[in-house]
Amino acid sequence: MAGEVRQPIDLASLERYIDTNVPTIKTPLGLKQFGFGQSNPTYQITDAQGVKYVMRKKPPGSLLSKTAHRVDREYQIIHALGQTDVPVPKVYCLCEDNDVIGTPFYIMEFLDGRMVTENHFPGWSPEDRTEAWHDALRTLAKFHRVDIRKVGLSDFGRHGGFYDRQLKTFSTLQKAQAEAVDVDTKQAVGEIPHFDEMVRFFRQKSTQPKDRVTLIHGDYKIDNLVFHKTEPRVIGILDWEMATIGHPLSDLVNLTAPWSWVGRDIGGAKNDTEAFRDGVTPGLPTLKQAVQWYAEASGYNPELELAWGNAFGGFRGAIIMQGIAARYARRQASGVTAKNYASQMPLYAEWAFGLVQKLVETSDGKAKL
Repeated sequence: MAGEVRQPIDLASLERYIDTNVPTIKTPLGLKQFGFGQSNPTYQITDAQGVKYVMRKKPPGSLLSKTAHRVDREYQIIHALGQTDVPVPKVYCLCEDNDVIGTPFYIMEFLDGRMVTENHFPGWSPEDRTEAWHDALRTLAKFHRVDIRKVGLSDFGRHGGFYDRQLKTFSTLQKAQAEAVDVDTKQAVGEIPHFDEMVRFFRQKSTQPKDRVTLIHGDYKIDNLVFHKTEPRVIGILDWEMATIGHPLSDLVNLTAPWSWVGRDIGGAKNDTEAFRDGVTPGLPTLKQAVQWYAEASGYNPELELAWGNAFGGFRGAIIMQGIAARYARRQASGVTAKNYASQMPLYAEWAFGLVQKLVETSDGKAKL
């Protein structure tokens, strides 16, 4: 999955830093860049002994968001979780000196396992498919049960009011991203359709989920997990850029999104949505079963809040796609598929608005699974 370096770095400078600060890693180094990583450029390092490591760095240039691309926060939470039973890679260093390779970076263990890019686990046996999903949900519950204070992350984010804070952040971010101008076409990215209408709905306290406070990953999904090479279990969680203190519903919605996508056109972001129709894929659990597994392992049953959460998840997805579009416009997007993702912003927005409209039609703005 690692190949040509699309965003070059000063390799000699990196080697000097490693020689001084991370003697475990032996120079000279081989360097490749992963194709994934829409936000923070991600590289594979191979040291002189053939041992592989992963480096994540902040993108170059002036950035639209002050809260995104915080590789220091990624390092902080991975390091803290290393003392728990949550599966994360070992981290070796955090460098915040821009003079080394241009922007801050950290280096972590390379997990030799399986990356699954299709949520229905094609090619897996029905039994392993069931257990892989079960373990993904167990692992999420395990993470949400982490005692924030015991791991030293009490100041990792504000406690409570997560969705209100998200709405405030998104309103500021949406405006900045909409004004980003493509370096070639000179066209602005543009605003998210129905944005103000959706914000007004989500701000209504009578419809919001009950406030809860846990650590959240921010982008917990199957392709951000590393599975054991031969067993259907999670050995590592990756891509912690959006981690904070928040509401656990947010992570669960992100993970179970494929069930809500069935029969909906969201621009081909995933090609396996039809596989999630009940009974189509042997061994694939139903949404009800998935939620039950999470509830049993976490102690929090989100069944009555999931419809609201799905609508907010679609709204958030539109913000993310607009962000990728803005970074692509400024040629700061690091993922090879950035242009394709960027085109999906209006599709996500229309889908989310449709979910909001359905909730408005109910008596209390909520709906069961």
